[in-house]
Amino acid sequence: QVQVVESGGGLVQAGGSLRLSCTASGLTFDDLTMGWFRQAPGKEREGVLCISRSGGTTYYVDSVKGRFTISRDNAKNTLYLQMNSLKPEDTAMYYCAAVVRAYCPRSSSSWYNYWGQGTQVTVSS
Repeated sequence: QVQVVESGGGLVQAGGSLRLSCTASGLTFDDLTMGWFRQAPGKEREGVLCISRSGGTTYYVDSVKGRFTISRDNAKNTLYLQMNSLKPEDTAMYYCAAVVRAYCPRSSSSWYNYWGQGTQVTVSS
């Protein structure tokens, strides 16, 4: 089974930046399409960004365009989420997810098979 672990969350002021990391093991990392999701208290989990096996990216939510960037380093079995110009509404638990698939699926979390434990991102005003 794939083991997925996120890190890099924290408390930042509005306008600041954070970089999240996600490591995956148990299956060949190159076979995985990877996504970032987030969930604020009392709200549904939503997709943020996806990156395919070959590096193609898909934005699941318009509000992060121009601010968030997803990338991967297959040699290190690691996924990244660079978050700039953070806003209070970005506050959420951020989850890394994986699926054995060639291209980014629809944003529904049901497409992804493997999940990390989450890392908290809090943005203060």
